[in-house]
Amino acid sequence: MQNDVVLAPGAGKLVWLYDLGVRFMVSGAQTEGRFALVEHPIRPKALAAPLHTHADEDEVSYVLEGVVGMQIGDRELRAGPGTLVFKPRGIPHAFWNPGDTPARMLELISPAGFERYFEEAADLYASGPRDAELAADLRRRYRLEMDLSSIPRLVEAHGLAGS
Repeated sequence: MQNDVVLAPGAGKLVWLYDLGVRFMVSGAQTEGRFALVEHPIRPKALAAPLHTHADEDEVSYVLEGVVGMQIGDRELRAGPGTLVFKPRGIPHAFWNPGDTPARMLELISPAGFERYFEEAADLYASGPRDAELAADLRRRYRLEMDLSSIPRLVEAHGLAGS
């Protein structure tokens, strides 16, 4: 394990999944699988992730800039800069940027491993129109349940741009 990792501002691979960016900051390989850290830039008026549930990972979100709307279970909230939100495994959650300006948040993922999902999904979606079967297989491999039927409700309820 490399203990002296320094990541300069703006450094680290950045991929986009539609309106959700993923900047890889600390990987599971660097922490012996204990955790990973990514930054999520989110475009304005964007649904970053529909309602979904992780079987294996807990996530901690820390808002750096803008406002991030979140649903965790049945609770909805708006989180501004400096707000920390815990999203435990097994609890459905979603997040979005309801504002007219970009938002950014840090996402701590524990244990590590799920950060690789973002990289695989970006590769899958970059190759052209989304292949529903390949996307479903990717979610199965990462034990991620995605409620795609939540998209229209979230877009409508929070005034988001449709994707």
